[in-house]
Amino acid sequence: MKILIITDAWFPQVNGVVTTLSNVAYQLRSKGHLVDIIEPSRFKTLPLPGYREIRISLNLGELKKIIKFNRYDAIHIATEGPLGLMGRYLLIKNNLSFTTAVHTKFPEYVKARIGLPLSWGYGLMRWFHGAAFHNLVNTQSHKDELISWDFKNLVMWDRAIDHTIFNADHPKIEFSEPYLLYAGRIAVEKNIESFLKLKTSQKKVIVGDGPQRKELERKYPDVKFIGYKKEIELARWYAGADAFVFPSKTDTFGIVLLEALACGTPIAAYPVTGPKDLIVNGVNGFTDDNLLNAINQAVKVSSSGCIDFASSFTWDKVAEQFKNALIPKSLESSYKNSSRPYFSIWR
Repeated sequence: MKILIITDAWFPQVNGVVTTLSNVAYQLRSKGHLVDIIEPSRFKTLPLPGYREIRISLNLGELKKIIKFNRYDAIHIATEGPLGLMGRYLLIKNNLSFTTAVHTKFPEYVKARIGLPLSWGYGLMRWFHGAAFHNLVNTQSHKDELISWDFKNLVMWDRAIDHTIFNADHPKIEFSEPYLLYAGRIAVEKNIESFLKLKTSQKKVIVGDGPQRKELERKYPDVKFIGYKKEIELARWYAGADAFVFPSKTDTFGIVLLEALACGTPIAAYPVTGPKDLIVNGVNGFTDDNLLNAINQAVKVSSSGCIDFASSFTWDKVAEQFKNALIPKSLESSYKNSSRPYFSIWR
């Protein structure tokens, strides 16, 4: 297959969308598929206010040329940003089928920042994704939430990790005292302060960066902020923690949860979308509306249950799910019997 992925999120950003798309593209290419990634570096860009690492694409007319002169078998719009909006417009205008995915709870993010009612945010999301023949979503609880907001054509699409990096074979990081770990973007929608304000016997360590970092560093001087860590170094930080604390209530999955589990570290989180799909209390962590109680219970969990649970999540399976979702049911038989792409109309 010749596949086009349109995304506003790409390197050097560090987030679940980039991790997912880059790993899926790698897996598909390794199996002989051709995968084009249309991302911001191919255009003139400006930094997003408050998130300078996120770039807003300009001169989007170039996208029309790319789609027009390449005969793709499948097109996927990954994000609801400028590239995603322009791609959606062009594909609908030219009667071309496409898929989308809901990676994040943007309505909750926007409400946390500017107070926009959830009904407005979900109305816009429903409009954007309603034109896709398949809308990919990564947990059952999130799928149920989207159905309650009247989303259609939802298809499950898992997440995974690189087990050669995230495993329990690396030596634990050397640290002077027991610690609890959070890793991810440091921003208001991640609800990190609900963790930092807790009274715990362990030190709190924060891996990552973001617009709220300076504010939280000033407010919580006893917390250790260490910036971004990658691959094996990050795995060693996971492995050394008594528990990985995930205070977010707006994530749809949380790949960092799988990374921590694969390194043998139990999870403490709220019982919300993502954690409640992955965490079995007493087996690989603990979820509770009282985060301190979740932490106190999670630290008692053995590493073996964490490692065993994470072992089944592989990018090969995730890429196969993605590929299978790219073809509409109505075209499956014609696609299998023909070498010609079905995206051939242009107006």
